[in-house]
Amino acid sequence: MIDGVIALDGKTVCGSRDGENTALHMVSAFATASGLCLGQEGTRGKGNEIAAIKALLDTLTLKGCIVTIDAIGCQTEIAQQIVGRGGDYLLAVKDNQGKLAGALRDFFAEADAGGFGALPVSRHETVEKDHGRIETRSALWVSDLAWLDRPIRQHWPKLAGVGMVERTREMNGKTSTERAFYIGSKGIANAETFAKAARSHWGVENRLHWVLDVTFREDDCRVRKGHAPQNLSALRKFALSLLRQDKQYPKRSLRGRRKTADRLPDYRASLLGLAPLR
Repeated sequence: MIDGVIALDGKTVCGSRDGENTALHMVSAFATASGLCLGQEGTRGKGNEIAAIKALLDTLTLKGCIVTIDAIGCQTEIAQQIVGRGGDYLLAVKDNQGKLAGALRDFFAEADAGGFGALPVSRHETVEKDHGRIETRSALWVSDLAWLDRPIRQHWPKLAGVGMVERTREMNGKTSTERAFYIGSKGIANAETFAKAARSHWGVENRLHWVLDVTFREDDCRVRKGHAPQNLSALRKFALSLLRQDKQYPKRSLRGRRKTADRLPDYRASLLGLAPLR
């Protein structure tokens, strides 16, 4: 049974650049169902993101969870680390894994042209309409990997399937199509689970990173010395978690709740689980 999706993704805190030192790059673990940040690991510069991902994974309990990471995290060591901590992985595949990416592109292109034959394929499709745009997402998940070269199969721990998501957007009479490829372990049981996990990953962008920029104005913060940028990043995420769990003003925006917490000491104390001073 899969309890949820944990999306790992990085965000550069643009205002934290300090002279010759590059800006702080924060990798966060985001529970997509609850909208809560479970942990973070900071590094100076996006180029060190893989090391930050590994360090962050060491702090997480992953049993019963699917961990999603974009292409930078498509590394055998990371896949092994996730499996070793009891989780399942869904990793985006791009050209940083050239042989694997080429094999997936060729396989799905040939199957698109001639069909999958006797190979069992799970399919799932969703259609969304919004402001004149129609977006169709077609997900395919293949768990029989006999067609994949054995050295590639053996290279990835507990590899149990590969998938493709094809996104077709129609807007103003124009149509665009893009494909994304993934590999996953046994927790990805079918195309529906695959599609939901892949889509859930982007929650870290619009429900965490976007909120930090717009509601908390993180990139405008010029604090940049020592551990202060990383500490403030943790405090923002802590505050966001408290605001998200608030039930006193459920109809107010996160920005509105922030302002209310600033103006009403009793409300601020209730968010923190403290009894207000009398």
